[in-house]
Amino acid sequence: MAASVCAFILALYALCGSAAGSGGLSAPTHVRLTSYNMDLVLRWDPPEGTTDVLTYTAEYRSLATGYNNGCTNTSALKCEFTSSSITVHGNYTGRVRAHRGAESSSWVESNVIVMDRHTFIGPPDVTLHVTGTSLEVSIKDPVFKQSELRETYTSATYNITYWKSSSKEEVETMSDMMQDRVVLSDLDPLSEYCVQVQIITNMNPRPSEYSDVVCERTGDVDAAPWVAAVVAFVVMATVVALVVTLVVYWKQISKFLCPEVVLPPHFKESLLLNDPNSIYPVSLPSEHCDHVSIVADHRTEEEGGCSTQPDTSQDGG
Repeated sequence: MAASVCAFILALYALCGSAAGSGGLSAPTHVRLTSYNMDLVLRWDPPEGTTDVLTYTAEYRSLATGYNNGCTNTSALKCEFTSSSITVHGNYTGRVRAHRGAESSSWVESNVIVMDRHTFIGPPDVTLHVTGTSLEVSIKDPVFKQSELRETYTSATYNITYWKSSSKEEVETMSDMMQDRVVLSDLDPLSEYCVQVQIITNMNPRPSEYSDVVCERTGDVDAAPWVAAVVAFVVMATVVALVVTLVVYWKQISKFLCPEVVLPPHFKESLLLNDPNSIYPVSLPSEHCDHVSIVADHRTEEEGGCSTQPDTSQDGG
């Protein structure tokens, strides 16, 4: 009898709870916490069966702390958590709820993420440099939101796949390469080769995305290594010789480029004999005056710039 009463009460409670819940705001669906290149983003879908304009509040927490606010009243269907407290080795979970005016749905929690194990690693950047019939592969790691790839995965390696573009079925692979610069040698001359690289880590079970396919054409033949060494030595020796010559013979070179001006002897004598207070480089010629006689009305008037004397050359008659 007592058991029947308890069953009836539980059924009634469940019925009342479902009726109350049916009139409330439904919660978001497909809530998942994701990570790409060490970011931390919570994503979700709108509640099922609603066409209303909703806003959302999203939070996250680590296993050692309580929930931290991430996004408030956002209309987006995702929230990126950018707190400096997020670490590459932390364990995190998130939760979200919907809002319609003053009405709010219940919280929905996401999956748990271990950052260094579950993050998706993006593709590396690859460039090729041609040297004769060899290709140098330069690899640049993807940029992480938190830390750097080599700091997070100390033993990360590269898998390099390459093939001749005319025969892709003949694929060569170099695995577990630690260096970010690798030389592909013994390639066919004047042939186009394509390269693709993937990162492998020891802690993350998923390898990175493949890089873009990069292709380059090899040269004719490899230049002998001693040729480059001889050319470099000759250039350096020439530069050193020019510098030493310039230092040792600087006076002679400067005199040749900027010779001294030598004055003729008579110019020197003129300058030495001239009055130093004079502004003229040579002495002025002495002034000479001529006498002028003007005869008019039987009178003689003498004018001169220097002196005046009676004319004795004419008589009174």
